[in-house]
Amino acid sequence: MIKVSYKILMNKLSSKERATILHMLCEGNSIRSIVRMTGASKNTISKLLIDAGKACAVYHEANVRDLQTTRVEVDEIWSFTYAKQKNVKKAKAAPANSGDTWTWTAIDADSKMIVSYLVGGRDAEYAMWFMDDLRSRLANRVQLTSDGHKSYLEAVEGAFDADVDYAQLIKMYGNAPESFKGRYSPADCTGIKKRRIEGQPDKSLVSTSYVERNNLTMRMHMRRFTRLTNGFSKKIENHAHAVALHMMYYNFVRMHKTLRMSPAMAAGVSDTLWEMADIVKLVENAENAKPTKRGPYKKG
Repeated sequence: MIKVSYKILMNKLSSKERATILHMLCEGNSIRSIVRMTGASKNTISKLLIDAGKACAVYHEANVRDLQTTRVEVDEIWSFTYAKQKNVKKAKAAPANSGDTWTWTAIDADSKMIVSYLVGGRDAEYAMWFMDDLRSRLANRVQLTSDGHKSYLEAVEGAFDADVDYAQLIKMYGNAPESFKGRYSPADCTGIKKRRIEGQPDKSLVSTSYVERNNLTMRMHMRRFTRLTNGFSKKIENHAHAVALHMMYYNFVRMHKTLRMSPAMAAGVSDTLWEMADIVKLVENAENAKPTKRGPYKKG
C-alpha cells in the first residue's frame, strides 16, 4: 500500500504524487484501482489525467515535427465509449459520440515512434484529417503502408499528392469457426496481398507489423482499451486525453526493448530518456496557459 499523504486527501498533489499516479495510468491501471492504492479521489485522478492529456497533446503538436523517417505504417484500433455501438440507442443518457471509437496511429518503422494519432470515427473525413496531420510532420518523402481501408485512398492522395510511395497490405481471411461467432476473435488469416497505390514502394518493405504490434502495446498500457472489462471510457474527450498521455509515455519515457532507448531518442526528437517527472513538469507549466490548438480528438 502506498502511503497516503494529507495532500492527497486535500486534492493537492505533490509533483512526486502526480508522477506516481500518471505512471500507474500509463501501466494499465484503472482509475478506481489507483483510488484504492493511493487514497486519491476519483475526481482528483480524473482531473490530473485531463490536464496531463492536454499538456501532452500540446507538446506533441509543437515538437514532433520535421521527422527524417523513411517508412511509415498506419492503422486504426477499435474501442468504444459509454456503450458498444449496438447498445447506444437503448443506453440511458448516452452522451454525444458514444459507441465505436477509433484511434488512428502512424508509426515510424525504424525508430518505432508514433508520429501522428487521432481519436474519433473511421470515415473518410477522419482519414483526411489524419493524413494531413501525418504529412505535416514529415521532412521528406516516405514509403507508406496501410491496410485495405478504402478511406485511405483519397486521404493519402489529398495529403501527399504524388510525393509518396504508397502500398496497401490486404489480409485475406477464411470463414470463422462456428464457435467463434459473436466473439471479437478474427478468422484465420489465409494470405496477404500487397497492392501498389502510388509511387514506387519497395515490395519487401510493405508491412503493417510494427503498427499492429503497437496496437497490442496500447491495449496493454491503457485500461480503456482492455477488452471484456468495465474500464472503458465514458466520455470521448477523456478517452482522447488518455491516448495523448499514453503516446507521450510511449514515445519519450518508455525504454524500447530492442532499441535500448526511447522512440523519441531514436527519431532524434529527444536527447535524453524522459521520466514521469518530466511529464509532470509539462502539466505544471501548462496549468495557467491559454487554450491552444486541438488535441488528438477532433469533433465531427
